Amino acid sequence: MITIGLAITAFFTIVFILIMVIERRTLFTGFSFLCMLGSYALLAMLIVFRYSHWITAHRLLFDVILFGAFVGVVFLIALPIVLVLMFFVEGIKIIRKEGFKWTNCLSLGLALLVIITSFVMPSLQLWKIHPYLFKLWSMVELLFAYLLFMATMYVVSALLNLMHLRKNHHFDYVVVLGAGVIGAKITPLLAARIEKGMEICRANPDCQLIMSGGQGPGEDLPEGEAMAKYAIAQQMPKEHILIENKSSNTIENLHFSQNLMKQPARFAIVTTSYHVFRSLIIARKQHIKCVGYGAKTKWYFTLNATIREFIGYLSLTRKMHIVFIILLELLIVGLRIH
Repeated sequence: MITIGLAITAFFTIVFILIMVIERRTLFTGFSFLCMLGSYALLAMLIVFRYSHWITAHRLLFDVILFGAFVGVVFLIALPIVLVLMFFVEGIKIIRKEGFKWTNCLSLGLALLVIITSFVMPSLQLWKIHPYLFKLWSMVELLFAYLLFMATMYVVSALLNLMHLRKNHHFDYVVVLGAGVIGAKITPLLAARIEKGMEICRANPDCQLIMSGGQGPGEDLPEGEAMAKYAIAQQMPKEHILIENKSSNTIENLHFSQNLMKQPARFAIVTTSYHVFRSLIIARKQHIKCVGYGAKTKWYFTLNATIREFIGYLSLTRKMHIVFIILLELLIVGLRIH
């Protein structure tokens, strides 16, 4: 059995490494990572069962393994509760600090939705009210479970795409994606992006920084020009800066910035951490090869924005998910009939 466990662990480890090296901008990155962790847990269990007599004979080792198993079980039980509480508290915080609008209610809404789905609705015992109502709720629960699973894959994949062993990848360009400016003033969120972009650019000799962003409502000048002025004020050499000032969204950021590059070009994009993964998915759909670096922002804002980014990802890939959900619902219905 241990041999089988080793084979499974080796397989998922190799798959994960290959995905990370060849193409990490996919949800399979998170899925393969979790499968790899699961295979290691399975292997550990097989080893413990195989050598259980020897382990029990060594009291200290037995106590350590028992304590580790206890901590693992408590972690798995407590994690969902902690996450719901975190989204609930941080959801209230963002509304208090940023104002009440629907985009700021996503964290709180998710927490309430999980509570209603997990505790309130089961307590109503819908099967006693009407069988068709119960069937309808079962379909809603299946949809919710699917979305939670996809959200988990999205978050894990997003985190893995933020991880880099080094900053020097011999980039030719670093593209900083714009965000709104107030008049001509750089916001703290955009300043963090620019500073991260300068940090990556300085780590890559002969690299040029592309400031990408057009002019929107309430802005006195294009974001790219305002970003360039900020970078120059931060001692970034003017000759190392290129300006893209026509784009109005991430797709145009990437497309117009690429037009400024001498091809072939090796480049990275820099945006706020929660926005990196969806930007990379958009780049992959446009057959643009790049990696992403994330700038930090406030935690409560990150949680809320991550939900918004996931909704954006679902919209971007909606056809695939609609087909998969329909097939899944039909499969469940078919199994119940039989």
